[in-house]
Amino acid sequence: MKTLFLVRHGQSSWDDVRLADSERPLTDKGKNDAVKMGKRLAESELAVDAIVASPAKRALATAEAIARKLDFKRRHIVQDGRLYSGGVDDLLELIRELGGEHKRLMLVGHNPALSELLLHLADKDVNLPTCAVAVLRFDGRSWAKIGRKRLEKVAIKYS
Repeated sequence: MKTLFLVRHGQSSWDDVRLADSERPLTDKGKNDAVKMGKRLAESELAVDAIVASPAKRALATAEAIARKLDFKRRHIVQDGRLYSGGVDDLLELIRELGGEHKRLMLVGHNPALSELLLHLADKDVNLPTCAVAVLRFDGRSWAKIGRKRLEKVAIKYS
């Protein structure tokens, strides 16, 4: 069994228009929502083996807040630029590259890519709001074979 968590970053600030998009921080609401979502996941006894985050400041801050609540060491969060600027094919490649040793993988990134990946894998046309988590469970031992035919369950959690 493989479980994939797709996490859209928390609400980000547009206050400083001089900042590059990748440097935009979370708002206070975004920070609070990330902590709340991490707590909800921990209370559900959901564990992760790997967290991969976009290098954008808002996504990395979301990943770190959730990781703290899941007792996942922040230094083990992997950053991958495909979660910032990639499309569905890039995200599928990232998932498949991670290999079979991880049973529960969390990706923390951005829309539209995460919502498009959810549509591709689960046929769910949902625009993930900020700090939402889609949980997809697949029947199989390999990430290379995930897809609609192997999908067993989809749940979407909102902050």
